[in-house]
Amino acid sequence: MHPGPPPPLPGPLKLPEPSPEAREHSARVVDAIRVDIERSGGWIPFDRYMQLALYAPGLGYYVAGARKFGVEGDFVTAPELTPLFGATLACQVADILAVSERREVVELGAGSGVLARDLLRALKARGSSPSHYAIVEPSAELRERQRETLSRLAGELDVPIEWSMDLPSRVDGAMLLNEVLDAIPAHCVRRERGNYFERGVAWRDGFQFDVRRLDEGPLQELAAKRFPRDIDYSSEINPAAEALVETLACRLVRGAVVIIDYGFPRAELYHPQRREGTQMGHYRHRAHGDPFLWPGLSDLTTHVDFTAMAEAGERGGLDVAGFAPQGAFLLGCGLLDCLSAVGPPESLAYLREASAVQKLTSPAEMGELFKVLALAKGERIAWPGFSLVNAAHRL
Repeated sequence: MHPGPPPPLPGPLKLPEPSPEAREHSARVVDAIRVDIERSGGWIPFDRYMQLALYAPGLGYYVAGARKFGVEGDFVTAPELTPLFGATLACQVADILAVSERREVVELGAGSGVLARDLLRALKARGSSPSHYAIVEPSAELRERQRETLSRLAGELDVPIEWSMDLPSRVDGAMLLNEVLDAIPAHCVRRERGNYFERGVAWRDGFQFDVRRLDEGPLQELAAKRFPRDIDYSSEINPAAEALVETLACRLVRGAVVIIDYGFPRAELYHPQRREGTQMGHYRHRAHGDPFLWPGLSDLTTHVDFTAMAEAGERGGLDVAGFAPQGAFLLGCGLLDCLSAVGPPESLAYLREASAVQKLTSPAEMGELFKVLALAKGERIAWPGFSLVNAAHRL
């Protein structure tokens, strides 16, 4: 589970120590990034550093072999907490599929595959199985883990499951992004005394932040538009995430894109009190603020600008169907009904799942920080997820 803004950075000695093998892997990642910095004249923008640390072929955090999700990894996502997450989400996905012709489901970045597993089981139980389920996953290691997870459904489901590294050219149905956008490399921009700079990374006996003046152009224009006025301010801007959402919108023939992630509407994300941005790392279930801590072993993320994602969807021809905190969305989709079906309230199974439900819905846990944004093509879709709260006006 990705928590909120990080606490003050603990020193490395306060965090679990990597194994010798893990340290060796991190050293290889450091060497690869250092070579890239040298080739680039001694400086790379932060989004390039984040790209290499997370996705460098054979080395990056998401493409190497270390376990990321679950108790043995660095964080726990909502599907990892309980199968009730996927079972509840199926309520909304079924309504999206009901208005599509091809009844396709496409999931980007499927993690360990448990969301696909739980969603497919629940859709079958509802009599709403898709025609096929496509997973877009750039990591070979994660594709294999997803295949292992979903192979356990053999004989249980008759839905073909496909994998690809590329986005489909067209989709008629539901597109799901659960904790995907936060891991897309972002630019870090600073405004100081009216001048704009881009934060990047240099090497001086180790990685160090270094800034370069930001020339006039799209990135400076976005910062000028979004940052609070009349104060020095630093934060992240993510044109790559916006471009991805716009591309998905353009390729959606009918149905909806559902985005679940942590972040805020623009006015809250770029608040004057959040003047140092939202970049954070995750290592062994601890949030930290040091992006240079054990590169390749620690996840790097930034909070999502949901207003920007809504605007990107609209540029691609979609309408905002709804926006809500995750807790309200899941309750609207019948999470408590799914919980009651687990068994008697005094049973161990019920108590275990009830604890997970509390984490998913509590404002102090994932219920408020995580948001759900739905972008749709077609007015006939029913939206139980927004029956309790629809905060689209906050975007």
